[in-house]
Amino acid sequence: MYGLWKPRVLGAWKVPATGPVIFAVNHSHNIDGPMVMGVAPRPTHFLIKKEAFVGPLDPFLTGIGQLKVDRASADRTPISQALGVLAAGGVLGIFPEGTRGEGDFASLRAGLAYFAVRGGAPIVPVAVLGSSKRPSRLTKALPPLRSRVDVVFGDPFDAGDGTGRRTRKALDEATERIQKQLTRHLENARRLTGR
Repeated sequence: MYGLWKPRVLGAWKVPATGPVIFAVNHSHNIDGPMVMGVAPRPTHFLIKKEAFVGPLDPFLTGIGQLKVDRASADRTPISQALGVLAAGGVLGIFPEGTRGEGDFASLRAGLAYFAVRGGAPIVPVAVLGSSKRPSRLTKALPPLRSRVDVVFGDPFDAGDGTGRRTRKALDEATERIQKQLTRHLENARRLTGR
């Protein structure tokens, strides 16, 4: 990432040095996940759509510990793998909106709350800014080479209400709390970076 773009990393010291952690990353561009993996202070295992695991990317992504998700079926394998990452004290990366979009955390899926509550892991909000501002002249799928991309890590927070409940209602309430925290972090990150 540092060879192709000019990442500016802010708040990396806020990431807990040990124990399970979930990175909740906004997602507006293809390079958001790789950028976070490349600059994060700890190795990160992202939940990634199975369509990305094609050709030589399949063994590469699998080899670096990324988790393949089939969004069209109810496959429990990636869920078990993700919970295993957290149980081992690792870092799980999630795009809580489920797919690439505006990257504004406007509509979250319940998966993030489920992993945070079930895995007992704090959430660290991560804002990637500048990756979708303008496309490269060489390829529209990437930002211009050597352009600045900001990665802003926020303060860790717990999604649960402290009761340990995992009911549908508890997860819905956790999702609301998460959305407020992520939106607040994104606003602060934009102010901090001027983006």
